[in-house]
Amino acid sequence: MDHAAKRGGLVHIVDGNPLARRGLDFMLRNAGYKTVAWSNGAEFLRCADCTDPACLLLDLQMPVRDGLAMLERLTRGWQSIAVIILTGHGEIEFAVEAMKAGARDFIEKPFAPDRLIGALDDGFAALADKEALRRNRDWAQSALARLTERERQVLHGLACGFPNKTIAHDLGISARTVEVYRAHVMAKLDSTSLAEVLAIAFAAGLGSKQQWHQVRQPQQLTMELRPPEEG
Repeated sequence: MDHAAKRGGLVHIVDGNPLARRGLDFMLRNAGYKTVAWSNGAEFLRCADCTDPACLLLDLQMPVRDGLAMLERLTRGWQSIAVIILTGHGEIEFAVEAMKAGARDFIEKPFAPDRLIGALDDGFAALADKEALRRNRDWAQSALARLTERERQVLHGLACGFPNKTIAHDLGISARTVEVYRAHVMAKLDSTSLAEVLAIAFAAGLGSKQQWHQVRQPQQLTMELRPPEEG
């Protein structure tokens, strides 16, 4: 299957060799991909946005963090990535372990450019099949991790179908503040409509009115403990 017309996806390159990084970056950009290069796994794990669908080229020889340990973290927390292992001679056994841990493919160095491009095309095709990502529970929960507690509470109220005034009353904030939080939620979830935001919320398990009562309990308790006003 020819995926060339669909290129333009994001490829993360994690390789401790600066010459290798630059060479891969140049080759993949010329092939039509967007690239971000990282010198080590620790930097990648600390700075990369783990909610964006992408392919990852992971060199098992990279310094600072063992590649297999990094892969285990990725498979636990990043549902929208296709990992391709780059391995030198004598590392095949580790590459096989990596595939068992969730890597999609491994390529032994040195490799022909067509071999790498083909693996990336296959990886992005697999991600496209999952582009029910907004309906994917694991992806949605990791996306919601971007939100503050209050932003998540506002999103929960929206998922329950409550108007801004009801959410404001139950959380003890103003309706205008709810609107501000709502705008923050849409920006952080990279959504242009309420429908997109709600799809993510539902996939993550929000929208239960029973759970909402637990969210609003602290506010209710505060109101109940207030002394009655003297008339």
